[in-house]
Amino acid sequence: MTFNKELHEYVNSIIDKKQVDVKGKDNVFYSRLMSNIDTIDHLYREIYGHGQFADEKYNELIVTLIEAHQKRENDLRDRDEEKIEKGNWFLSNEITGMSLYVDRFCENLKSLPEKLTYFENLGVNFLHLMPIFESPAGESDGGYAVSNFRKIDSRFGNIEDLISLRKRMQKKDMYLMIDIVLNHTSHHHEWAQKAKSGEKKYQDYYYMYDDRWIPNQYDDKMPDIFPESSPGNFTYIEDCNKWVMTVFHNYQWDLNYRNPDVFCEMLENILFYANIGVDILRIDAPAFIWKETGTTCQNLPQAHTLLRLIKQCVLVSAPGMALLGEAIVAPKDIMKYFGTGAFTAKECDVAYNATHMALQWDMLASGDTKVMLAAQHEILQKPYGTTWINYTRCHDDIGLGYDDYMIEQAGRNPYEHRKFLKDYYAGAIWNSPAKGALFSSNPKTGDARISGSLASLCGLEKALDEKNEYQVDLSIKKILLMQAHSFFLGGIPIIFYGDEVGYTNDYSYLNDEGKSYDNRWMHRPIIDWEKNKKITDPHSIESIIFNATKKLISIRKQHFLVGDHKNLTWLTPHNHQIAGYLRTYDDKKLYCLFNFSNQSAYLTWYAFKEHGSFKPKLYDYWKEKEYTIGLDNDYLIIEPYGFHLLEPRD
Repeated sequence: MTFNKELHEYVNSIIDKKQVDVKGKDNVFYSRLMSNIDTIDHLYREIYGHGQFADEKYNELIVTLIEAHQKRENDLRDRDEEKIEKGNWFLSNEITGMSLYVDRFCENLKSLPEKLTYFENLGVNFLHLMPIFESPAGESDGGYAVSNFRKIDSRFGNIEDLISLRKRMQKKDMYLMIDIVLNHTSHHHEWAQKAKSGEKKYQDYYYMYDDRWIPNQYDDKMPDIFPESSPGNFTYIEDCNKWVMTVFHNYQWDLNYRNPDVFCEMLENILFYANIGVDILRIDAPAFIWKETGTTCQNLPQAHTLLRLIKQCVLVSAPGMALLGEAIVAPKDIMKYFGTGAFTAKECDVAYNATHMALQWDMLASGDTKVMLAAQHEILQKPYGTTWINYTRCHDDIGLGYDDYMIEQAGRNPYEHRKFLKDYYAGAIWNSPAKGALFSSNPKTGDARISGSLASLCGLEKALDEKNEYQVDLSIKKILLMQAHSFFLGGIPIIFYGDEVGYTNDYSYLNDEGKSYDNRWMHRPIIDWEKNKKITDPHSIESIIFNATKKLISIRKQHFLVGDHKNLTWLTPHNHQIAGYLRTYDDKKLYCLFNFSNQSAYLTWYAFKEHGSFKPKLYDYWKEKEYTIGLDNDYLIIEPYGFHLLEPRD
């Protein structure tokens, strides 16, 4: 950005008033602020117009950055410097995560430090704690309807418990991720309560209207997110005789980022989380944070401008904290959340690889990799310096949002193919081993998403019900195939809690009035620690899955080339049952091969000769076995749902 002398003088005047030690302990911060202020100004003005520097909100923004730095503890400042020295620390092959609900995993934050040895045993050193801030019982949307951004929900403990956990984790060189819900608040939030009571200032924090005239213009193009449980995008509020935008549920009021007060308030919350010691801040639903009539109100350019502005502010006050944009959108749209043009790799540092997650389930059901391969040219566009969260399951449903042309390139009809996948995982096909359920079915469009745990969708629940030992073994192979395939792609692999020991669907949610309407709770289990203790019994299912997962994590940590260095090449599909990719770094190679079919798959040895010079032998880190590369008309035979992790050797 062009140097603006007037702007720099203005910022220096605030620096003087806030007693920033620019020549001493605050020198590095001061350098960051002055290096980034022109960009911050440009982005802020792009959204909020070209007013005077000295306007109240602009002053508040600069003060927020300064005060966040001044409140940042020395150990966090030291950690910032360590991460800066590493450069893009989140690209490392040494990071493996787990996502969990604190209360369902171990009751509360005070109990969680006792489980750190469990994570260490598995090899997990990164925890994503699902929403833990105050949220009304019965109207929480799993914690994503926040009534207080600064107060831990009493079910989990308090802020001191969270900070204590973070410090324990930091001593063990572990990382922490938590959520911030930027798009909306609970209608119990203080701002919403004041809006209900008639305070105009806080009504302007939301999209509130006296009649249906403007809401109807929005609704004309906006899709329903939850057509079954919460149709429409506006809710009538009798207390104040107004309509408020509620894109998700009627108890979640959408924030209006056209109002700079909203941005400044939420930036303070972001930097508050940074000063708790969060390593990655997961921004929930960023695709929705800007609204325009005549559009779907998703993925709009202004949403990206806001995210870039947030990123620049975080770089100044808490440079060690990375940002994850939870945008579960089409492949061509997800790339934009990493930044484009001059802001490439300068928006969100991390995003969910949701497309590839869904494509794994496509491969498992169809036994064919064609659709998955058709999507890779889009996914591989991710810029260097950013990374994916790779996963097989998370707290959410499985959407089938990849593009129709990807299915058509595989020679299939998109409607029929998606119908097959939904029927397969809902167990509506006679020979399907899966026990899942359809979520958010839309009778108008036929769209639906899929709920169910990794183990149940892989057939373990049905196999146990039927006491079919062969199918039990096969389902375990599928579980490990799915995890291994996501672990070695590059990025941060995240295990959803319970999957490491094969938890099947938990139907207890049906007895809870606040959860029974949402079948995603079937794959959000309550952990039975007696069950988890079975990891010490080598003959138990829990032990087999846990120790195999542990081995995969260990193999991953041994290989620097598995980090996200933009060094993945998909192998020529000599056999469409096999998903194969090559990871390379300098002269090192690792072939990762996965058979998604229920039949043995044959791969010509020529596949190992297509990428430059080759060595005569291959060592398999998974099977701990060496192979000799044969003639081109001979084959490596991969068992049903088997996989290999092969390093060339002399």
